Amino acid sequence: MHHLPTKFIKQRRSVRSFTSDPVTESVIRDILDCARLAPTARNLQPWLLGAVTDQELRHRISDLTEYGKFIRESPVCFAVFTQASAKYYLEDGCAATMSIILAASAHGLSTCWVAGAGKDYGPHVRDLLHVPEEYALVSLIACGYAEEMPSMGKKSLEEVAFRDRYKG
Repeated sequence: MHHLPTKFIKQRRSVRSFTSDPVTESVIRDILDCARLAPTARNLQPWLLGAVTDQELRHRISDLTEYGKFIRESPVCFAVFTQASAKYYLEDGCAATMSIILAASAHGLSTCWVAGAGKDYGPHVRDLLHVPEEYALVSLIACGYAEEMPSMGKKSLEEVAFRDRYKG
């Protein structure tokens, strides 16, 4: 049973097959706005947040990745970059990434997070999107309407959580 306020979080799945239905500009803008408001160390906000809807660019991003070939068919691919010199660039970028994923889910969209941090293709994606060199790719997020929803396959709460001290 899902509690109403957290339903969109608990129903989220990683989806790699999308319909061709476009995501509206207002929804893309709202998702980016949610990412902009993500928590960030010392309120540095070291990110640069992109939304790639151009089909040719998505195809080229897809070709650059190891495990993100499905980006090719997603109507939008979000790209999270952070200033590489920021002390907590990875944590801040991951917070923005989760905000994108959760905002998309709240809008009835599905996503799949594709790693970017430390990947050889990061600088190539950055150059392709004309992002300044001071930024490093943290993540790519394929986004759209799910062709089909995969099953859950998650561990139970009892398997992964503890209170106060872990008792093994």
